[in-house]
Amino acid sequence: MPDTVDADHLTAAHIIAERIDQEGPIALGDYMAIANQHYYASKDPLGEEGDFATAPEISQMFGEVIGIWLADLWLRKGAPGHCHYVELGPGRGTLAADAGRAMAKFSCTPDVHFVETSPILRAKQAELHPDAQWHDDIAGLPTQGPLLVVANEFFDALPVEQFVATAAGWRQTRVARERSSFVSVADQDTSDDSAATAIGQFPEGTILERSPVSVELVGAIADRIARQGGVLLLIDYGYDRPGTGSTLQAIKDHMPISPFDSPGTSDLTAHVDFHTLANIMRTRLLSIHGPAEQGQWLKALGIDARANSLAAAEPKQANNITAALHRLTHVDEMGRLFRVMAATALGWPDPEGFTYGEI
Repeated sequence: MPDTVDADHLTAAHIIAERIDQEGPIALGDYMAIANQHYYASKDPLGEEGDFATAPEISQMFGEVIGIWLADLWLRKGAPGHCHYVELGPGRGTLAADAGRAMAKFSCTPDVHFVETSPILRAKQAELHPDAQWHDDIAGLPTQGPLLVVANEFFDALPVEQFVATAAGWRQTRVARERSSFVSVADQDTSDDSAATAIGQFPEGTILERSPVSVELVGAIADRIARQGGVLLLIDYGYDRPGTGSTLQAIKDHMPISPFDSPGTSDLTAHVDFHTLANIMRTRLLSIHGPAEQGQWLKALGIDARANSLAAAEPKQANNITAALHRLTHVDEMGRLFRVMAATALGWPDPEGFTYGEI
């Protein structure tokens, strides 16, 4: 490919192919990072015309419940001033709008900060939140005042690495080219990664998956909350206990496709390791609450009553409201697969909605 080609106009597939040609097979995490960076920078992926729908886009009830939950925690802490609402990967800004409307009813009106790199999504967010402040990463967030951090379906899109058990030891999964296609291959060398080598004996072919990027980020967020006060609310699909196997998946036009088919044009995600993230935050002396099933958590916070209230106010929308409630809370929909976990700073009250116990 000519050197004069503008890299900003290359597709993710071209960039990945060039890097593999120059360096050889690349780490799975690098492949995922390049693909998702281009994916989110090039389109609005949400809604019926996009590739997937998130809970805030399904119903206003989701964001309203989160807003009331945050306001309750803030009030029981004593309504500290100079509080900041921070959302990681805020989509179109829908959750923040619904949560902010509910928080304002309790006189909780923090300034709004979005950690977002997509210019397309920033423009969408600005329509609802013209006074918000945008950040490329958490380093630019305010250093004074409690942080009310919300991460809904954010950590699942962060890169993961995989290691496969072989007769010679653990080998890292890489992505190679096979003619015009991308394929996953095992590294020729045995991995010296501590997370892989620390694992005991497993059958050949066993896959270990982890996300160093997620660990680093949640540690940095926890450091800030430990210093400034506040909470991190993390909602995503994932698992409570360490396990094995690949959870990497790709969604395009609301349908699953191969993660190695047309990178940069589909949403690449992996399940979130709540157990590891909880332990990282404990090392910063944060208190961990949950994980709980999303459906149970929302019901504990009164989403059924909110659905009844909305249906009574808008009878013509009653069926749609009931369908949205079912989708958010039923065990066969988002209710069980999605998990909710919170981490609070020392001196902050226990948040509502959780049955307390260690994970």
